[in-house]
Order: sequence, then structure tokens, then C-alpha cells
Amino acid sequence: MKNGLVIHRGEKELARGAAAMFLAAYGAAIRERGLFTAVLSGGRTPRALYGLLGTEYRDKIDWRRVHLFWGDERCVPPERDESNFKTADESLISLIDIPSENVHRIKGELPPKEAALAYEGEIRSFFSLGPGKLPPFDLVLLGLGRDGHTLSVFPGTAALGEKERLVVENYVGVLDSWRVTFTISALKGSRNVVFLVSGRDKAVALKDVLRGEGPGSRPAGLVMAEKVMWVADTEAAALLG
Repeated sequence: MKNGLVIHRGEKELARGAAAMFLAAYGAAIRERGLFTAVLSGGRTPRALYGLLGTEYRDKIDWRRVHLFWGDERCVPPERDESNFKTADESLISLIDIPSENVHRIKGELPPKEAALAYEGEIRSFFSLGPGKLPPFDLVLLGLGRDGHTLSVFPGTAALGEKERLVVENYVGVLDSWRVTFTISALKGSRNVVFLVSGRDKAVALKDVLRGEGPGSRPAGLVMAEKVMWVADTEAAALLG
């Protein structure tokens, strides 16, 4: 497993660095397989990246060959402001010429378990996965929470220990809400995982994860893939020294 850390001066530079990684992963996938599969992240940090991809970088990508997925979703309808899908739709999807069948959203409006099982079924069908096989996503974008969570796999939640399922419904007690999320183990077959981390409030969590401290309480530190990259701004990287 290859790992790396790139530090940018601010969020704008971080977004441009992430866009370059997106384009590189896209180019490699198209050359090798003629298709690009990307998992999008929710949260604040990726919005600038999506904005770049939907405007300045839009014509550099043949969106007909791109399939978009989501790593997690809040259990709300897609038109709600809390929806991770809505964030990506407003800043990216509505601005590009991508076939609707290439957009694979988590149906957060369904009951949590039903939504999780349906999404796992869709993933398995798309990649023709047999038992025990993992999805070979070309690129997975992830965030990092102040508590060290990623996806919607929070410390102390049931999803943290799940090894068999790809997608689970996960109750997050500190938020008193249900989420639908990929499991950490589901990402192991991915070609590239890129964490986008910005802001001083993420500095302690980033330091702990990169130093391998308390992986049980810092779920992001458990993520494995063919290549894992951390892209941070100087505020988030302030404690790395």
C-alpha cells in the first residue's frame, strides 16, 4: 500500500490539487479500462473541488464515461439541504453532461436498512461482484471529522466493526440520527483513496491518524486501499511538525 501527504497553503489550493488528482485518476482509468468510477464525499471541504470540476475542468472529462457513487448519506430526501447528494448535484452534477444512469445516489429517503441493502445490491450488480469480492473503485474521496471519523463510520458505532457488508445503516448516537455508509473494509479494493482535510479544527485528528494513534477511536486510520493520499491545508497540518 502506497501512502502520501500533500500540504497546500489554503482551501483554494487544496481544491486545485485535488482536481489534479481527480483528472490523473480519470485519465489512468480511461486508458486502462475505458471507464472511470468515483466515490464522492459529503461535507464542506469537497465543495470547492466539485465547483472546479463542474466549471473550469468540465471539458477535460468525458462525463459519459464517468460513474459517480457516494460514500455515505444522511437519511433524508435528496432535495434536503443536509443531503450529500444535493451538495454534489448543485455544485457539480447539474453543471455537467453526465447520463442520469451514471449517477448512483444512496436513496436516503428510504428506511435506513432498506437503503443500505439496496445500495449494496446496486454496487454488487454494477461491478458483478461475487461473494467476498470488493468493488475496485478508481477513486474514493473521503473527509475527516474532528473525532477521526470518515464516511459515516463514527467512533463507537456498529459500522466500525462490520467486516462482511459493503454498505450498512449506522445509528450515530452523538448526532441522534441514522446514516447509510460504506464500511471501512469495503474500500480495500479501491485503486485510489484521497482524504481532503481542511481547517484548524481537524489538526488533532489528522495528527493522530497519520501517527497511527488510537485507530479504534480514529476510524479514518483504518482505511486501506492500493494507494491512500492525504491532501491537507496548512491549518489542518499545523500540528504535524
